[in-house]
Amino acid sequence: MTALTVPALARHKVRDGAAPLVMVTAYDAPGARVADAAGVDLILVGDSVAMVVLGYDDPLQLRTEDIAYHVAAVRRAGPAALVVGDLPWLSYHVSVEESVRNAALLVRAGATCVKLEGGRKRLPMIRAILDAEIPVMGHLGLTPQSTNAMGGFRVQAKDVDAARALVADAVALAEAGCCAIVLEGIPDVVADLVTASIDVPTIGIGAGAGCDGQVLVFHDLLGFEDRVRPKFVRRYAELGAAATEAIARYAADVRTGAFPTDAETYHVSAEVADRLRDG
Repeated sequence: MTALTVPALARHKVRDGAAPLVMVTAYDAPGARVADAAGVDLILVGDSVAMVVLGYDDPLQLRTEDIAYHVAAVRRAGPAALVVGDLPWLSYHVSVEESVRNAALLVRAGATCVKLEGGRKRLPMIRAILDAEIPVMGHLGLTPQSTNAMGGFRVQAKDVDAARALVADAVALAEAGCCAIVLEGIPDVVADLVTASIDVPTIGIGAGAGCDGQVLVFHDLLGFEDRVRPKFVRRYAELGAAATEAIARYAADVRTGAFPTDAETYHVSAEVADRLRDG
């Protein structure tokens, strides 16, 4: 698979004949190897790690150093896929200077591009990060880092004014230089309007089939995460149940003495064994 570059990503539009982009999250080297072997275009080291790996109810507990740790693990797998690092809550909200430093931390850990949430009010941070030669991916709609302000994980842009504001945000982000925009939890007609209004690709998650690509969380699509199942998640495997069954069989074999067998045990020669037993 040929590695996707940021300039190629920014030009990637389905309306121009490109195939839809495939992005999936990963947070460690094994997950990155699996995703890359499957041929995905982009790996997102998302702040969803807080929920699906670390057990939190939302992503607000994460620091930039936490994301950098997982970005580095993904990069060590050597994926051909373009690695996107998610800037966590409060890492790009305080000042332009701090936003650039935090973005650089993710790049030094191995990200090719950083992602951040929010529309026009984030433009000063986005422009400064881009001025530091760090590619930026936008994120609009249901922005999980705003869960408290939104009153939970709720579908956004459901009325005309909110939809028009979201389209305007997307146009502003694209004109500022974002290489792609994630659209999460919005009606398909709004996602279609955004996709038609900008020249960079949209990547949907709960935004319908009209986007230029799709992203799902690794643990959701493989069936590891069963606490919450959003409407937009399609299960492609039930590996959580399979893993539980496998470990239960292992436990039963240990308790009955069926594991380990002689073939699964290291041995010495009979002479050495006799000498050891004789003291």
